[in-house]
Amino acid sequence: MTMKLELFILALEKEVAAYRTPIVDLIAVQTRNPFKILVSTILSARTRDEVTSMASRRLFNETPDIHALAGLSKEKIRELIKPVGFFNNKADYLYRLPESLKPYGYKVPDELEELLKLPGVGRKTANLVLTAAFDKPAICVDTHVHRIMNIWGFVKTKNPESTEKALQKTLPIKYWKKINSILVAFGQERCKPVGPQCDCCVFEQDCPKNGVTSRRIRRASAVTP
Repeated sequence: MTMKLELFILALEKEVAAYRTPIVDLIAVQTRNPFKILVSTILSARTRDEVTSMASRRLFNETPDIHALAGLSKEKIRELIKPVGFFNNKADYLYRLPESLKPYGYKVPDELEELLKLPGVGRKTANLVLTAAFDKPAICVDTHVHRIMNIWGFVKTKNPESTEKALQKTLPIKYWKKINSILVAFGQERCKPVGPQCDCCVFEQDCPKNGVTSRRIRRASAVTP
């Protein structure tokens, strides 16, 4: 299982090299600033990358650091980040963030359990901050990682946290930091949750397609009398 998974990942890295880079990875390339990576990751939840990018840019123009964020009202934060998904909730998380970081000297902590204490931070966000901001080995499992790993049959899990634990046992640690970015890119461009492009996928012959109805099958069904 581990050897086959590793071969899939190596092939996937080559496949997604020309795909769009997920927005949080772009921000991490531009800056290793943990504050900006944390905030961008919170904003990115259930939000298209292009919307996250624009919202992050507006917010960081006003708040380049945690101290500037502390000077904004919740209403102003909401205005700056709208229309990201669940912007009311996220405005509340960001408004509370400075006070939550006070025990850490207003710095983003670099330990999973401490990150999980921050408003709006779940395991996916915490693990992504660990890898992108602090270069620590962690497996960030978002909806694409959870879905595609189940499609490929490398895990049989019901939720992202179970997928994370399963991958910790089978995925070589050298791939932990990169698995999220390559599977997010693949999930956004090719193995989409609706209408996956199986007919032009590099894994067409090897993928078990667990629970998948590809667009080719959908088309055939559409023309069947």
